[in-house]
Amino acid sequence: MKKYDQVYYRALAIVLLMFTGAVLVVNILTPGKVFSESENRMLQQLPAFSLQALESGKFTSEFEAYLSDQFMERDFWIGLKSDADRGLGRKESNGVYIGKDGYLIQKFTPPGEGELEDKVKAIQAFDQATPGLRKYMMLVPTAASILEDKLPPYASGGGERVYWNKIKASDLGNIHWIDVFPALEANKEQPLYYKTDHHWTTKGAFLAYRELGASISFTPKNEDDFNIREVTGQFYGSLYSKSGFRHVQPDSIELYYPKRPAALSVDYAHEQQSADSMYVMENLTKKDKYTVFFNGNHSLIRITTGHTEGRRLLIVKDSYANSLIPFLTSHFSEIDVVDLRYYDGDLLKLTEERQIRDMLILYNITTFVEDPSITSLADSVE
Repeated sequence: MKKYDQVYYRALAIVLLMFTGAVLVVNILTPGKVFSESENRMLQQLPAFSLQALESGKFTSEFEAYLSDQFMERDFWIGLKSDADRGLGRKESNGVYIGKDGYLIQKFTPPGEGELEDKVKAIQAFDQATPGLRKYMMLVPTAASILEDKLPPYASGGGERVYWNKIKASDLGNIHWIDVFPALEANKEQPLYYKTDHHWTTKGAFLAYRELGASISFTPKNEDDFNIREVTGQFYGSLYSKSGFRHVQPDSIELYYPKRPAALSVDYAHEQQSADSMYVMENLTKKDKYTVFFNGNHSLIRITTGHTEGRRLLIVKDSYANSLIPFLTSHFSEIDVVDLRYYDGDLLKLTEERQIRDMLILYNITTFVEDPSITSLADSVE
């Protein structure tokens, strides 16, 4: 029996050594990847060796990250691990819940002490400095609030709503609060949010556009004023990348084309590029297909429409606005779009030079809570 055990353990050791050796050889022979499509991030490359980097520990940590990132068939092993976790009943990975009906839903993280108050103060300061500017604010709830019934039993999206209500109850001065909660909740059986991405769908953005009409004094178009086209059915979004959950169904992206289209120009100010469409269709062949809207986020975009007698609108926003802005081009002559995460200009000066009279602040609640750049609203009025 002992002899049999010795043979067994020796054979097992040989198999393990052969497997480890084969993995090592394959890893060495396989060309390194620069970017992971499924994780939507840059991968660690082989670090340069130096005694200084070795002594500081930088080389060791970067080399460990390199081995992890460049491990053969990395995506297969990530999927295998997530499948095993799901089999054990685990419903959360990297701050993402896997919910009912295939929904991946981002976990809400409350703000740190004083962070929310600082952002509200910055908005108040900008409001006080711009008495001639009509200002509107829409904070969009994410799927964690609207689709709370899709969350795992132990998870709750209530925290998001608590902070949304805190901001709503704040003294926002002359800023008109636009409440999109009721419209989204009333239509939550429709696909208002992507299943694999943190954004709302174009349908969700359309409902918000309809709510904006009553507040900003324009008559919104109806859905039958558009030709709605599915432009891709293979969208794996940010939550798919972040969570590691695999074997979920992809999303589709729809674009709303006006039945009576009008010419417009889109100028990406800091990139010094221009286009005659708000859609970058070639991005539908890439991993981050949501960048079909305006090629992603930019510091300043200027849209000029054919409505020469219309108003000028400033939008301060996150990426949720990207799929809503196309609807607004039917009602304004010019739209300046600012993303404070990348914009380093003087916003007050921009409104004065451009003679802007309407301003919309549009964020999803998660970005509003997490993004520190919002406090820069106060910088231009100091």
